[in-house]
Amino acid sequence: MTGKLSISSNGSNDSNQSYVGFANLPNQVHRKFVKKGFEFTLMVLGESGLGKSTLINSLFLTDLYPERPIPNASEKIKKTVNIEASTVEIEERGVKLRLTIVDTPGFGDSVDATDCYKSIIKYIDDQFERFLNDESGLNRRNISDNRVHCCFYFIAPWGHGLKPLDIECMRALQNKVNIVPIIAKADTLTMHEVKRLKTRIIKELNENSIQIYKIPDCDSDEDEEFKSQNKQLKDAIPFAVVGSSQTIEVRGRRVRGRLYPWGVVEVENVEHNDFLKLRSMLITHMQDLQEVTHEVHYENFRSERLGSHENSRRYKEKDLNDSNCDDIMSLDKDKILKEKEEELRRMQEMVAKMQAQMMQAQLTEKNKAVVN
Repeated sequence: MTGKLSISSNGSNDSNQSYVGFANLPNQVHRKFVKKGFEFTLMVLGESGLGKSTLINSLFLTDLYPERPIPNASEKIKKTVNIEASTVEIEERGVKLRLTIVDTPGFGDSVDATDCYKSIIKYIDDQFERFLNDESGLNRRNISDNRVHCCFYFIAPWGHGLKPLDIECMRALQNKVNIVPIIAKADTLTMHEVKRLKTRIIKELNENSIQIYKIPDCDSDEDEEFKSQNKQLKDAIPFAVVGSSQTIEVRGRRVRGRLYPWGVVEVENVEHNDFLKLRSMLITHMQDLQEVTHEVHYENFRSERLGSHENSRRYKEKDLNDSNCDDIMSLDKDKILKEKEEELRRMQEMVAKMQAQMMQAQLTEKNKAVVN
């Protein structure tokens, strides 16, 4: 027998009411996460001079780290990749976000940039390893999630597409992190050049079987406005963006942008670049980026690590069994050798005894002959 139970305002049961209170569960979850706060780690990857610091500061309206000087030719000869993480807590309308930006100064700056991405892969794997150890420990209530949830990969606008280093690096990272390709300093290109470069990059990604972050499809019950916005975000990949920390006045209003002799490029103008689309994608799909990181990339790492541990255990057991077999075989050999030595000793004793008997018989015969 099933039925519905409601508690009226005076504390008595009212079977006529059809409201139980399940609808408040999302509110409870909302309050829980708002109280706890959110964690998100974003990696920015690209060679020096592409405006990574400026773009990140523009996205989150904060100075996470100052702009770095661009290395000269002599400094690029032995330039190495460093990993630097900066964390800041941002609060907006009571919602707290613990944002960690992982910067990679020196990436692609060296004359010989071969394998410069290996230290980046090691950093990502180290965060997976750290989370796995915390998850397997006794105190699991206060686990800090430092896994890299998204990687902004900056592509130079002055090339004709992806460089060999870009292809090699993204191919190595595609199973480790959510890659979002970004065309840096899009204000150096015309609208036609931007469109052509986007087409070329998508083509090269497909030709090299490189998987980037895919914005999930909308559910059928979503409103048309959200579906349209989602389609615009998908069509904008790779995002061609412009960043600026300067505020200038344009027709009586203050905007962030860049002032040129021929006009003004506004950062937050969808007709000028994809900055707003990039920020919209990051904010509206932040939860999905975290879920893909946990359910796909982390699970792949976890399965691989547990599999390697299992194989290591099996190898150890096999070595132990082989060692035991060797010991048993060695014992058997010693036993057989001892038995053969014992048998040889008995045969030698029998021969010696027979020789003694023969000598005794010969001596007896000689004595009889002398007497006769």
